[in-house]
Amino acid sequence: MLKYMNNLLQPFRSCFSRQATFEWFVVLVVGFMLRSDHLGVTSVIRDLSLNSRCYETLIHFFRSSGWSTSTLRQKWLQVVCQHAPLLVVQGRMVLVGDGMKQVKEGRRMPGVKKLHQESENVSKGDYLFGHLFGAIGILVGDSRKWFCMPLFMNLQDGVQTILGWKKSKDEAETPSHVVQMIKQGFETAKGYGQALLLLDRYFLSAPALERLKACHLTSETRMHLVTKAKSNVVAYERSPAKKPGRGRPPKTGQAIKLKELFTTRAADFQTTTLLLYGKEETVQFLCLDLLWGQGLYQELRFVLVGATPF
Repeated sequence: MLKYMNNLLQPFRSCFSRQATFEWFVVLVVGFMLRSDHLGVTSVIRDLSLNSRCYETLIHFFRSSGWSTSTLRQKWLQVVCQHAPLLVVQGRMVLVGDGMKQVKEGRRMPGVKKLHQESENVSKGDYLFGHLFGAIGILVGDSRKWFCMPLFMNLQDGVQTILGWKKSKDEAETPSHVVQMIKQGFETAKGYGQALLLLDRYFLSAPALERLKACHLTSETRMHLVTKAKSNVVAYERSPAKKPGRGRPPKTGQAIKLKELFTTRAADFQTTTLLLYGKEETVQFLCLDLLWGQGLYQELRFVLVGATPF
């Protein structure tokens, strides 16, 4: 076990300007793995039986100029790519992204703000005070079980004022949580070349698609989004090639309510067998390329899936 950990941590030596800084990094990593509670640096000192005088040294480590989070993150992506059994689908790595809201009691803490709770759990309130995190992970494992290994996490809301201290007046404001998730997923995909990013239906929006399109224009990396659509989503057919009469041709064709296709086009569904949650299930599906997004009208591929005959 110690030899395996040494092989994983030794490549991070190049991220630190001093040997002592790297050694404290190793101490913290081992401490986070072995700690029995979540009291920060205090937990590391207690569970590793370190001298109490090490407390200030560990605190100063997080503010040290001998390392940077961006360099450390890039090295972590390389280590995961070399050592982890990654899930590859048609030459693309599978990334997973999601947001997490952590309740905080101290309303004067940096980054704490009033957040709306979208969860369908009735035991949770409609609003809470806390932090909004955005996280990107990658699927690893084997055919029996797949796990999400975290690659990146940061605060994505409530810190606009703090980030604005480092910006000039001419720079744009901090983007929304949805746009930041697309940006961070694309930055992660650069380490692998081709990737799929799995997100829930909350992230299917026109700003997210516009940011992904802008990222593709500035890089050779290609990342495809795989999300769910809401039950009331409306898409559009392509506009006809020629418009009879005078005037500007329409941007879209006929509007289609996807939920109604389960009944109106039931005969067009195909049948296949999939392995879902360890069991073989027979499902029916229909693939359609339609335009989506009010004012955007970008072509997306919609996959309608049903587990039982219609």
